[in-house]
Amino acid sequence: MKFTCSQKQLLKALNIVSKAVSNKTTRPILKCILISAEKDSVTFTASDMDITIKHTVTEDIYIENTGVTAVSAKLFMDIIRKLPANSILVESIDSISLRVVTDNSEFTITTADYEEFPVTKSPDIYFTKLLIDKNILKDMIRKTSFAASVEEAKGIIVGVLIEFEKDSLNMIALDGFRMAVNREPVRNDIEQSIIINAGMLNDINKIISEDDSDEDVIISPAGNFAQINLDNTEIYLRLLEGEFIRYRDIIPSDFRTKVYIDRNDLISAVERASLLSNDGKNNLIRVNITNNLLTVTSRSDAGNVKEQIIVDKKGEDIEIGFNSKYLLDTLKVIDDDTVLFNFNTSVTPALIKPIEGNIYDMLVLPVRLF
Repeated sequence: MKFTCSQKQLLKALNIVSKAVSNKTTRPILKCILISAEKDSVTFTASDMDITIKHTVTEDIYIENTGVTAVSAKLFMDIIRKLPANSILVESIDSISLRVVTDNSEFTITTADYEEFPVTKSPDIYFTKLLIDKNILKDMIRKTSFAASVEEAKGIIVGVLIEFEKDSLNMIALDGFRMAVNREPVRNDIEQSIIINAGMLNDINKIISEDDSDEDVIISPAGNFAQINLDNTEIYLRLLEGEFIRYRDIIPSDFRTKVYIDRNDLISAVERASLLSNDGKNNLIRVNITNNLLTVTSRSDAGNVKEQIIVDKKGEDIEIGFNSKYLLDTLKVIDDDTVLFNFNTSVTPALIKPIEGNIYDMLVLPVRLF
């Protein structure tokens, strides 16, 4: 194998596939990147068995000899990252080492047995194929994945539920303290649900963000796997198996108090109040809504703070406590200037909705006040 490629193109490919390199494996081959040079392209592949990412380079690359090799992902990336932004020659030597040459630098590094690299076979038939605008998909992931649990022991809720419905795509995540539901109209005739680990979904979002093409993303579930295609990148991932929580049953429909509030004003008030919230008490802030005045307070051994915002309230007055982090995380993924807060009691979840439509539902569990 022998090819020449720009440092920029090579580093981009490595950054994409490295998101699938395993850091916790006892199998050395899973810490490697597979490099396969064909007649007109070079494909870079990494896999941790749960997610496999392939990126193919077809432009600005000159291939002298075809071939396959596997090399330590970390070492190879570290070398490429440190090299100048010029053309780089990559050449395998006797199937046991890889030579990397540019300008005044030359590295020779040991390779691994590429035949040990796991083979990913794409299913012959995908019963569902959804094309979605990359910017819409990025936005949906950003607005939901933050609410998934990060504790593996919590099982299925470390994932994001993706619902394919007729002419709609829904994403749902929750962790027991907050829930995010996002809906987007898309052309789709199939009804199906899949669950993807939120960490994987965030990595996919980074790949989409780094892609400069205008192509739609293709999502194709098949059995307990899904394939995601974007331009020159293919992603195969293992889906989470199990029954997701019946999230629709959690969303309340009737409310005693409705508050229309400027989102940025509330974010600023909560951020300032959180400076004096007590970590030992769940980052507690108090929200008191009386007439058309919303007051945010918090206190700790270091002092106390009070913030006030004029709002439009309909219904009963209420005092409720929140974990400031959970509330801020939720408010910051919403794009609307004004949001609708819905309350029932100080111990039942608050629901944040858009003023018009139902593109999202954001549920935040309160902290009990003592």
